[in-house]
Amino acid sequence: MNEASETAHENPPGDLASLQRRLAAFAAARDWQPYHTPKNLAAALSVEASELLEIFQWLTPEESARVMEDQGTAHRVTDEVADVMAYLLQFCEVMGIDALAALSAKIDRNEHRFPVSQSERPRRHSPE
Repeated sequence: MNEASETAHENPPGDLASLQRRLAAFAAARDWQPYHTPKNLAAALSVEASELLEIFQWLTPEESARVMEDQGTAHRVTDEVADVMAYLLQFCEVMGIDALAALSAKIDRNEHRFPVSQSERPRRHSPE
């Protein structure tokens, strides 16, 4: 069992709302709320997403598909995913956004915008 699995076993993740509460309590215990403004959280989210991208920066598509095979790299990827998720959840909390509802609504809009019957293999994809 790896370190991430052991930690997950000790602290089961629960649902998004419970994770948001844990993050809020963590920040409150350290008096970080004044710094958790929408701008700062959005910037931190961007920085963490960039750190995730940095892991893949010079890899070929084939190499990038295998990053989880190396324990050290897999740990880095997992940590960066956790950082991105943490800042996204904190941002949603501050902004009053239900992340799951927002995602569901976006999928609904994309299903309408890009119906299967009219789909062709896109040359470029944009989730906007």
